[in-house]
Formats: sequence, C-alpha cells, structure tokens
Amino acid sequence: MKPTKRLAALPPYPFARWSGYVEAARKRGLDVIRLDMGDPDLPPPDEVIEVLARSARSPHHHGYSSYRGLPALRRAIADYYERRFGVTLDPDTQVLPLIGSKEGIVHMAMACLDPGDLVLVPDPGYAPYAMGALLAGAEVYTFPLLEENDFLPDFDAIPGEIAGRATLIWLNYPNNPTGATADLDFFTRAVDFAHRYNLLLCHDAPYCDVGYDGYMAPSILQVAGAEAVAVEFNSLSKTFNMPGWRVGMAVGNAEAITALATVKSNVDSGMFHPVQEGAAQALATDPAWIASRNAVYQERLEIILEALSRAGIAARRPRASLYVWARVPQGWPSEQFALALLEQTGVVVAPGTFFGPAGEGYIRISVTAPGEQVREAMERLCHFVVTGI
Repeated sequence: MKPTKRLAALPPYPFARWSGYVEAARKRGLDVIRLDMGDPDLPPPDEVIEVLARSARSPHHHGYSSYRGLPALRRAIADYYERRFGVTLDPDTQVLPLIGSKEGIVHMAMACLDPGDLVLVPDPGYAPYAMGALLAGAEVYTFPLLEENDFLPDFDAIPGEIAGRATLIWLNYPNNPTGATADLDFFTRAVDFAHRYNLLLCHDAPYCDVGYDGYMAPSILQVAGAEAVAVEFNSLSKTFNMPGWRVGMAVGNAEAITALATVKSNVDSGMFHPVQEGAAQALATDPAWIASRNAVYQERLEIILEALSRAGIAARRPRASLYVWARVPQGWPSEQFALALLEQTGVVVAPGTFFGPAGEGYIRISVTAPGEQVREAMERLCHFVVTGI
C-alpha cells in the first residue's frame, strides 16, 4: 500500500503516541495515574442507562437508523438549546446529531473546504480542527491564544489578506486546553469578524455545562446574526459523562448543516437507535444533576490548584472545562517535563505542545480521576518538582 500524500502530511494524533509511553510505564510496574485525558470517570444519569437498556430490548431497534437522526433526538437537542440558551432552532433544518463531535468536526472540513482553501485555527487548540483541514487538502493558518489576552484571539492581529482568503474559522469556549471562557461581547466580535470576511464560523462548545462557582457559559448562537454565519458543535461526552456513547451535535446555519449531513450520509449509517433514545433522555436531565457533578469536579480542581501553588507552579483558576492549564517549572520544555514526570512518578499530564506550538511552556491537568487519585498524583508531582526525583 502507498499512503496518500494527505495522509503522509498528517502528524500522528498526539494522545495516540503518548499512550505508548503510558503503557511502557505500566509494564515497568509504575502505578500510573492519568490526568492527561478529558475522560469523565463518573457515570451518566441512571435514567439514561435505563432508557438505553429498555430500548435495546426492542426487536425493532437494531436496524439502520435515519441518516439525520431520530426526530425525537433532534427535538431534544432543539429543546435543550431553548432551555439552556434561549436559542430557537428548527430541528429539521438546523440540528444534526453526530457520532461524537470529533467526527463532525472533521467531516465539516470535508463538507466546506476544497484543496487550497484556508482555515483559521487557534493555537493552542484541539488537534482535529487542523487535522480535518489537512485531510480536505486545505491550508491552515494558526492564530495565537496568549495568556496576556486571557487566551482569547485578537481578531485585529489576523492580517486582512489572510482573513480575506480564509473560508472557515474555528473557536472553542470554554477552551480546551486553557480553560479560558468567553462572554457574549467576545462572541459578538467573532460574529462580526465572520460577517466582514464571509467566513463560516465553527464554534466547538463541549464544555459549556462544566462550570465552577455557578458559572454558565453562553452559546455563540445567542448573538444576533450568528445563525447566518455560525455552526456550533456540542457533545454529550462532558456534560452527561457519556464519552463512549459517541453522541454529539451540530446546530445553527442550515446550509452548513445540510452540507455536513450530505457528507455523513455517504460515510456513516447513523447512530444505534437505543443510543439515540438514551441521548434524548440525557438532554432532559435536571440541571441539579449537572450542578452536583460539577461540585465533584470542583473538589478535585481545588486539590490540583492547592498542590500547584505549593510546588511553585503558576496556574490560572478556570471558570469552566475539565482542565487546569499550568506553567511548567522554569528550564523544562513541556514534553520533556511531562515525560520525566511520567517515567519517575507514574503521573500522566498532557504536554502543552500537544495542542500546538503556542502550548510550549504549559501542561494540561485533568480533573477526571477519582479524588483520592488526584490527591496522590499531585503529591507525587509536588515531590518531583521540589526534589527532582
């Protein structure tokens, strides 16, 4: 087999490469604690599992599903957006269930980009934004998310000739990996930027319901005029602890949703019917359940922040997301520090460079491990930073 040029140009997915180091550490007998992945360790609501099980017992629920998802699931997504954000969506034209939002992110590139098109991508940022563009044969221009700007892009710093060439821009708030948040004033500037340069604005919002101290993230679709230029991606993975279920959604601009649905109808055959029924049930979950779950994450967050302070490691307190974005100790490159920490202590964090060159000098630490494991991991990290062993 001769790999295609586009595949040869595609770098390995960073966490796939990292897993090799993790497995090698386990084989050496290290007690590995993973704080590198945003993989919720808690279960979804009980009633969601019950709906899945009940639906799976039906002999009529094991065939192919609709390419655009069950009408009941599309309505549940639209109802969630109405309740949560006050955004009204047409479930038939503005809502598309996805087999996880990662799939939709890459397929959106296939739907909207031709070879040679230009995509604006944040750095640091989630790798599939750029990987989808490269698979479509498009070019990528990265714009930095800098700490001094609260990890928000400066749209005025993007050269006009670059913005004028671009077809699509990616944004993501609450942000992975930095944990930064954006308000409606920022989203208004983003929508204005998209209108000015005739861009499709894709906003990735899977962490919108993981907030601390009562913080509630907005949707970009709350901005007047957003539906003309914007598609928002969301997911049940983080909000309802359902990453393995692979349920996401794309909502917003009807033309872009239709294009994405056309790609998907040619490459997949829809989600398992019982999974869709379970997803619809999840979207109706009492917000009190989410608040209770977030309180568990916040307890872990406090453990991480306190330990980093003791170790002399600078980190901002996030208002949302599953992550702490922390400075590496002086003199350490990000990946070298993370690898030494893994090999000497068994604690796994994500190097900031996994998310782009602007991530150099940082590590990402996740709250998605049981509290006692988080505490043990942070004690090991403190000892490693203080003693070097």
